[in-house]
Amino acid sequence: MPDLGDKAREDFFSEAQEIIDGLSSDLLKLDEAVRRGESDAELVNDVFRAVHTMKGLSGLFGVAMMSGLSHELEELLDDLRLGRIDLTASVMDVLFRAVELYGRILAAARGDGPEPADEVKELFASLSRVADPSAGGGTGVVAQYELDPGVLGVLTEYEEHRLRVNLQAQNLLYRMRVSFPLATIDTALDELKAKARPLGEIITYLPTGDGGDPDAVELEILLASKQGRQDLVAELAAPNVSIEEVKKRASPQGSDRLSSSGRPAPKDPELGGLPAPGVSLRAEAEALRADLVDGGTGLAGGVGSLRSVSQTVRVDIRRLDHLMNIVGELAIVRNQVERLADRTRATPALREINAEVQRLHRAFDRHLTQMQNGILEVRMVPLGQVFEKLARAVRQISREVDKPVNLVVTGAETEIDKLIVEELSDPLMHMIRNAIDHGIESREGRMAVGKPAVGTIALNAFQQGNQVVIEVEDDGRGIDPKAVREAALRLGFTTAEDASQLGEGEVLAFVFAPGFTTRDEATQLSGRGVGLDVVKTNISRLGGVVAVASDLGIGTKMTITLPITLAIISVLVLEAGGHTFCMPLSSMEEAFFLEPREVRVVEGREVMSQRGQTLPLVRLAHLFGYEENDDFKRGEPMRKYVVIVSVGAKRAGFVVDRLLGQQDIVIKALGRSLHAVRGFAGATELGDQRVGLVLDAGALLDEVVTTADVRYLPEARA
Repeated sequence: MPDLGDKAREDFFSEAQEIIDGLSSDLLKLDEAVRRGESDAELVNDVFRAVHTMKGLSGLFGVAMMSGLSHELEELLDDLRLGRIDLTASVMDVLFRAVELYGRILAAARGDGPEPADEVKELFASLSRVADPSAGGGTGVVAQYELDPGVLGVLTEYEEHRLRVNLQAQNLLYRMRVSFPLATIDTALDELKAKARPLGEIITYLPTGDGGDPDAVELEILLASKQGRQDLVAELAAPNVSIEEVKKRASPQGSDRLSSSGRPAPKDPELGGLPAPGVSLRAEAEALRADLVDGGTGLAGGVGSLRSVSQTVRVDIRRLDHLMNIVGELAIVRNQVERLADRTRATPALREINAEVQRLHRAFDRHLTQMQNGILEVRMVPLGQVFEKLARAVRQISREVDKPVNLVVTGAETEIDKLIVEELSDPLMHMIRNAIDHGIESREGRMAVGKPAVGTIALNAFQQGNQVVIEVEDDGRGIDPKAVREAALRLGFTTAEDASQLGEGEVLAFVFAPGFTTRDEATQLSGRGVGLDVVKTNISRLGGVVAVASDLGIGTKMTITLPITLAIISVLVLEAGGHTFCMPLSSMEEAFFLEPREVRVVEGREVMSQRGQTLPLVRLAHLFGYEENDDFKRGEPMRKYVVIVSVGAKRAGFVVDRLLGQQDIVIKALGRSLHAVRGFAGATELGDQRVGLVLDAGALLDEVVTTADVRYLPEARA
C-alpha cells in the first residue's frame, strides 16, 4: 500500500471496513431469501454497488489484490443483476468467501498478516465454475408497451433487464411524474422510495426537462407493481405527484420499433448514422440517476446535499479515548472543588465564599455529567455488528462439518462500548465453534433421539442494570459431568479425593481450564484444548465473567456478563489494610456495617446470613496479603463494613475497613509489572492526589467463590 499519510490510510481502512460490514449484512439477508426460494433484485443491486465502490476505493489506494478481486466479483454480480445466471447456494458460498477474503486483505494492508494470495486464486477458480454466460431474452415484451423511445434510449442494461422481468411477470407499469424542491430533494425522494418499495419496484428515475422552476427538479419515474392505479394513488398521491398507467400498444407492429438489443432503432435507414432518440439525454440522465440513487448527494448547489454531509462524521475511537481522559481529569478537579467547598463550609468567615463555590460546583458537576454521557453515547454500538459476523461463521462451519444449524439472534440492538465489541469477536467465535463441533449432534444422531434434523444455536443479548449479558445456547448433546470429571483427573487438574467432593457446577468449570478437552483426538475445527480458556481469559480482561450450565441430552448455555463501558465508571472508594481500592458500582449490590456476631465459621470459611441466604465473606486486606486491623479480631467496638458484590451467579461479601465515598473515574492501564496480576482492572488518580487500584470484581469472585459455597447453607442456619 503506497504511503499516503496516516490520515488518508485511516480513512481508507475505516471506509473499507464499513463496506465489508455492509456487504456482510446484505449477503445474510440475500441468503435468507435464497433459502426461501425468493430473489431480491434490490439487494443484489446493493451488493453490486458496494463491490463497485470497493474496486474504486482499493484501486485508488493501491491495494491491488482487493481491486482485482472486486473486478471479478463485479462481473459475477453483473451477470446476476441481468439474469444471466441464477442466484444459487453455490453462488452465495462464493460471495461469502469473497467478503471473508476482503477482511483478510484489509488486515494485510494494515500489516496484521500476509495477503491471502493462494485463497484468492482458489476463489477465482470458484468464480469461473459458478459463472454462466448464457443470458435470457424477452426484449420483445417491452415493445408491446407505449413507452417513449427517448426513455428507452437512456435505460441502462440492468434497468432494461428489470423492466423485462416485471413485464414478463404480468406486473402493471406506471409512469409517475414528480417535482421536488432542489433544497430538499434528498429527503423527499427517500420518503417517496420508502412508500413505493412495498408496492412494487422502481425501474428508473429520469429528468423530464419540462420544469421552468430553477429551484426544483422534475422527474419521470417508471414503477412496476401488481397494485391497481387507485391503490397506488391512495398510497403515493401528493400535490407534486401524478400517476398514470402505461398501456399496451394497440398495434402488434410496435415490436418492430426495437432492435435485437432491445434499444430503439431508427425508422429510416438514412437515419442510421444519427444518434438514437433520447441519446442527447443520456449523459444528463446517467449523472442525475447516480445522484438520486445515492440520495441526491451530487446535485450541484443543492442545500440538501450539504446538510446530508454534515449529519454524519467519522471519528477515530482514539480521539474519543482522548476526550474521555480529559473528562476523567475534569472529574478529579470536580472532586477537589467539592472538598474545597466542604472545608470552607466549616469556617464562618468564608460562608459567603462557600455559597458561591457550592453554586459553581453544582454547575460544573451538571455540565461535566452531560459531557460524560454524550461521549459515552457516541462510543456505544449495537452488538449486531458482532452477531452478523457470527451468522456468517455458523453458515460456513455448519457446511464444513455437515451439520445443518440455524442461528437465532435476539437483542442485536443492545448497545455496548465499541472497544468491548472489538474484543468480543474471538471469544464468541470460540463459543460458536465449540457448540457446533462438540455440542450439536450429526443430522442422523439428532433424528435418532427425536430431535429436529437442524440444530439450533440461540444468541441472546440484553442489558441488566449497568451490565450487558450475552447468552450462547445450543440444543445439542450437552456436557457430560462424568466425562469432564474423568478428563480433569486424567489431565491432572484435580485429585480423585477432591473430584469426589466437587459439585456439578465446579466440574463444568473445568472446561475453561487451559488445555482441557474430553476428546482423545483433536478435530480440524476445534483443535486440541484451545478455545474456552481463551474465552475466559479475554472476557476477564474486559472486566466480565463467563459461566456454563448444561443439561445432558438437552443442550448447553454459556453466559457472558460484561460492563457496558470501560471508559469511565462509577466506583465506591474504600480502604482495606491501609490501602485504597475502588469497587465498580456496576458489580455492587449494597454496603453496610458488619457486626462481629453476624460472622460464622463453616468448614473453615467465614460466612454470614443475609435475607435467608448464606454469603461467603472475604477479607480484602488478607486477600492481597495486607495486615488487617486487630481491633475487629478481638471483638472490640470498632466496626468494619461489608460490600456485597455479584457478577453473574456469583456473590460474596468483601470485608473492608472504611468506605470513603463514590466517584466517577477513568481507568488507567497498569504497568507491565502488574499487568498479569489477577484481581485488578487498572488504576485511577483520586481527587486528593492518591492513586487507587480498581478492583476486577469478576476475577475476584472467580478466585474466592465456587458453587460449593451452597454447601454452607444448612449448617450456617443451624
